[in-house]
Amino acid sequence: LWTKRKVESECRKFQKRQECEYFFKEFKGKCVCLICTETVTLMKEYKYNVRRHYETKHQAYASYTGAEREQKGKQMVAVLQVQEKATIASYEDAQLIARHGKPFSDENNNFGVTEELLDLKSLKGTTTGMDIFEAVSDSIDKMGLKWDKLCGVTTDGAPAMAGAHKGMASMMWSKVKETGGEAFKMHCIAHQEALCAKTVNLGDVMNKVVKTVNIIQTRGLYHREFQAFLSDVDAEYGDLLYDSDVRWLSRGTMLKRFYSLRTEIDQFLKEKDRPLHELNDPLWLADLTFLVDLTDHLTTLNKSLQGKEQFVPQLYVHMKTFCVKLNLFKTQLQKGKYVPVITCLETEFRQRFQDFSVIEKEIKLFATPFLLDPEEVEENLQLELIKIQCDDCLKNHHQQLSLPKFYRGLEKEKFPLMSCHAKKMISLFGSTYICEQTFSLLTLNKSRLRTKMTDSHLHNVLRISTTKFTPDLPAILRSKAQQHCSH
Repeated sequence: LWTKRKVESECRKFQKRQECEYFFKEFKGKCVCLICTETVTLMKEYKYNVRRHYETKHQAYASYTGAEREQKGKQMVAVLQVQEKATIASYEDAQLIARHGKPFSDENNNFGVTEELLDLKSLKGTTTGMDIFEAVSDSIDKMGLKWDKLCGVTTDGAPAMAGAHKGMASMMWSKVKETGGEAFKMHCIAHQEALCAKTVNLGDVMNKVVKTVNIIQTRGLYHREFQAFLSDVDAEYGDLLYDSDVRWLSRGTMLKRFYSLRTEIDQFLKEKDRPLHELNDPLWLADLTFLVDLTDHLTTLNKSLQGKEQFVPQLYVHMKTFCVKLNLFKTQLQKGKYVPVITCLETEFRQRFQDFSVIEKEIKLFATPFLLDPEEVEENLQLELIKIQCDDCLKNHHQQLSLPKFYRGLEKEKFPLMSCHAKKMISLFGSTYICEQTFSLLTLNKSRLRTKMTDSHLHNVLRISTTKFTPDLPAILRSKAQQHCSH
């Protein structure tokens, strides 16, 4: 009978030249490939084990020669040693966790907020609510996320997104409910505010302003002469701005500049025999002034809703403050002709932001837990709320710290339900700004001058443009078989 061969008895030794020649390293009696970390048991070239592995799987590394190849081998050895140290550290962590009787599941309880895009999908053909829902579901399932952890769905008002039965938001809400979770359906707060702003028009005034701007801006000779005229008279601004319904935020700036240059515009148009008589009408100028002021307030509100790390209490306060301002304006103008405009805008805001009245108590519980009557909240939260309100130290922390830092300091064992509620509130509208940012970047990149850009390229550009993460360039370079050469 043949006896089983033993490597140890054959006294085979690792040949040092294989480290540079084939990128292999001896590790615990085995040859480890420095490129893919696969192991080869028999340490000899005679049976072509090492050489065959290298030539069949890593032939691209043949481009490295001489000192460059030796340096590449040293880099790979250093990476392997780092991986070994990381493995040792993970075992030590596991030992500490076991000694303290803590669960091994990885969980982040520090209330850190990460605003990133989960995935990007291109929809071709139809874009029904079902199409959008299936695309979102694929991304969630691909990332291995739990549906019951989804606490809010925010969309615009399109039927495919917000339809009561076939809208994507309704389908996602039903899916979350099936898995035992509970999610809020909300309309995008920035988009709603933009829709409300469009009700403020004062048609005759706006039409005249846009027409005048177009007369000056769209005629090359007029435009150059107007710029030269503004320079000669040392005007506050050097040019006018266009108005766009798509980029409505520019309307406030355009109107303000038009109003500031009204004297220069009047003089220039008279020289061209195309006077705008309304510029000398006090009533029309009063309408223009009112439109400029109100649009400026709307622009300020919209800017306050932009930006990252905006939590739902802050957004709610901005909206509520603006509604109170509208009521004040209406009172001050009670006998004037602008009251119907203010009333219409106020009604529009209240109708479009009814969603907030549904979760107003939840917002107050999150933002001001010490001012809320425990009897006003859900029964399962009452005892924990009483504990928080009776703790003077927590009250001081709430006054001194931001909301995420305050809830991060709560002991999860004592306040599990309040901690969970805080996480839900922090998550609401978490992607509002990054979505608006992505739409703007998409419009910028998907222009008629870049029609050859593929979906894959566009996804990569949008991902890099919106992320806060910094790429690990050394790791990316190490993964490349060949670097870019200078020409």
